[in-house]
Amino acid sequence: MKKYELQSGKVVLRPRSKALPAFILTAVFFYISVKVTGFDMGLLKERGIQFFVILGQMFPPKVSYTGSIWTPLIDTVKMSLLGSIIGSVAAMPVAVLASTNIVKNRGVVGFIRFILSIIRTLPTLVTALIATYVFGLGTLAGTTAIAVFTFAYVGKMLYEQIETVDMGAFEAMEAMGCSRFQAFLGAVLPQVTSSYLSVCLFCFEGNVRYASILGYVGAGGLGLILSEKVGWREYDCVGMILIMLFLTVLIIEAVSHFIRVRLS
Repeated sequence: MKKYELQSGKVVLRPRSKALPAFILTAVFFYISVKVTGFDMGLLKERGIQFFVILGQMFPPKVSYTGSIWTPLIDTVKMSLLGSIIGSVAAMPVAVLASTNIVKNRGVVGFIRFILSIIRTLPTLVTALIATYVFGLGTLAGTTAIAVFTFAYVGKMLYEQIETVDMGAFEAMEAMGCSRFQAFLGAVLPQVTSSYLSVCLFCFEGNVRYASILGYVGAGGLGLILSEKVGWREYDCVGMILIMLFLTVLIIEAVSHFIRVRLS
């Protein structure tokens, strides 16, 4: 600690800056990560330009291919929307069971949170691949994968929101003779509804992007034609697909932002 004197004559202690130790620690971890991952700056300089070569081949995009994009694009949006709704609705009761201020049984809470953690660790592509074996190729597998991801994500966010609410009204309703379920509906649910819907909308925005690559494992949507065109090196068609996807996501985000503002 360093000392310095104020104008009033009092001596106070000033903590040492932690910037230098933090910088050194960051540099050490950066060096270790470079060694572990085998990062090669020379290779990046030599081959990195190929990224821009491929990007250049995507533009100008093949506008005439637009007619072949509409159906897979609509399928992507539909399975994203349906999967988001199913996952969000299913997450509500599970999130309640995972909330320590609603459920007092630590075993039940711990088990539910453990299940949610396991589901969240599953990559969406892996879930979609499993779903294709169960339901076959098509949008049903993609919808299932999106629903599973949304269920785990919204479930975690929701039980964390439930645990931060004011429990005064909940306890008062229980004292008046209401069941725990009735008290939850009347006192807790109104406090988390706007946040819950906001999380659901945010998840839907992301799901549209995730759904666009699920076709790589046969789960339908844009991923099917995207995989095909990348495989055939038809990058002008790929560029058109990406533009259509970008515009769709932009519109969804604008609508979602408007709804979230209204909810708040």
